[in-house]
Amino acid sequence: MQHEIFMQRALELARMGWGTTNPNPMVGAVIVKGGRIIGEGYHKKAGEPHAEINALREAGEGARGSTVYVTLEPCSHFGRTPPCADALVKAGVKEVVIAMEDPNPRVAGRGINALRQAGIKVITGIMEQEARRLNEVFIKYITSDMPFVIWKCAMTLDGKIATANGDSKWITNELSRQYVHWWRYRVSAVLTGIGTVLADDPMLTVRLPHINIEKQPVRIIADSLAKTPLDSNVLNIEQAPTIMATSWSADPSKIETFKSKGADVIITDGKDKVDLVQLMRELHKREIDSVLIEGGPTLAASAIEEGLVDKAMVFIAPKLIGGKGLSALSGNGIARMADAWQLSGVSVKRFEDDVLIEGYLKA
Repeated sequence: MQHEIFMQRALELARMGWGTTNPNPMVGAVIVKGGRIIGEGYHKKAGEPHAEINALREAGEGARGSTVYVTLEPCSHFGRTPPCADALVKAGVKEVVIAMEDPNPRVAGRGINALRQAGIKVITGIMEQEARRLNEVFIKYITSDMPFVIWKCAMTLDGKIATANGDSKWITNELSRQYVHWWRYRVSAVLTGIGTVLADDPMLTVRLPHINIEKQPVRIIADSLAKTPLDSNVLNIEQAPTIMATSWSADPSKIETFKSKGADVIITDGKDKVDLVQLMRELHKREIDSVLIEGGPTLAASAIEEGLVDKAMVFIAPKLIGGKGLSALSGNGIARMADAWQLSGVSVKRFEDDVLIEGYLKA
């Protein structure tokens, strides 16, 4: 039970890196000696010292003979920073308790082996499930050539995301919308389609009260024919960086204009359509580890049909529209209920009268 208590604290510390460590994982570390915490640390930002290093600095010489709790296996290689496993050995710690093995192929057990070879006792798997959920984005990103993709939508009780004339402001309440902004802050990028840009002219930025936003997510616009108006909010690069995803069918002069305004342009091979699979692979190459889809029914359906969506976040507001309002998904759909896309690991949250259903799409 003592291990779980201190690991819980390490997980709490790790969450303090929410939104600032991408594409690195969130990691927390706690150093314990004589039953009390003598050092704490978490990974604050990619390129800065890791959690173990920050905790060792706080513990100082007291770290010798201590037990270290860390949410992720200490690294054993030189990346942006020196190996943490070496630092723990040098500090003379007695025991290291680890929540989960690092899925990064460059580490994957090597840090644990280095500690054991130095005579340090290592215990693994303490609160592993919680640690894996915390770093679900990192796990997908580091073990594949794709970012972690979340589809978010807001609908009424009768499954509509907008009225027949396209009005959608606002389906959900302020608390629900604020939660979405927290997730924008968490991810590396927000993706929407040209339909949403033309209808709403969104900014797609993080706007949270009383929070100093150090970074904005990259805005990605799926615009196969380069129809985005040049005065759109998403082409105001001073607000946030923008990637225009288009196809070879787009007007070359319009593409050059996007570039002149400071946007990054990815031209995919799809004819009259953005190839979403190719786009995701290109985003991975740019170290974009996570994408929040906030588009309309066509983009959402395409992403789900291509098997790109890992997690769904569906907000349901206690409102009814009726008539011919827009539904959350279009596309080809499914012919048999037995073939419906199924969510697993479902959880439910409430934001006053709104309900959020979260779950993972089964492969």
